[in-house]
Amino acid sequence: MPAFNLIQDDPLVGTTFFLEIQGANVTNLTSVDGLAMEIETAEVVQRTPDGKFLQHVAMSKNKFTGQLTLKRYAPLVMSNDEVWKWFNDIRSKGMAASNRAQQRKSGSVVVYDAALNEVARWNFTDAWPSKIEQDGLDVTKNEPVSETITLQYETLARIK
Repeated sequence: MPAFNLIQDDPLVGTTFFLEIQGANVTNLTSVDGLAMEIETAEVVQRTPDGKFLQHVAMSKNKFTGQLTLKRYAPLVMSNDEVWKWFNDIRSKGMAASNRAQQRKSGSVVVYDAALNEVARWNFTDAWPSKIEQDGLDVTKNEPVSETITLQYETLARIK
């Protein structure tokens, strides 16, 4: 097993990242959650001939579907925003088989280092926005309004 080298093995720092959806960047992004890949487990319970209780965790099937939770500053004009257009199109037309291919999109979450070199990438496929939630409004605060977007996806893979 190779030795862990602290100098060469710097950790991934996620302060510069972008969301690409079919080649277009989603702007004003402040956080991304849900970059999780999972193998489901099955619990195996049995008794030995002498009565001892044994438990094992066995590998089950891969879990491919999931959701990303994105937080960003809300756009001032929602009619100019591609995510809002996408969400409203699905909400008004539904997810009929005839337009499913146009409504589901693929994309990536991309992390860059301080020199803006790409250092990590997660690709997702067949995603669609299931929810957009605005932060509460408060007259005592002087900060931009944020919104949380939930994207459902069919697959997620870290490729870099």
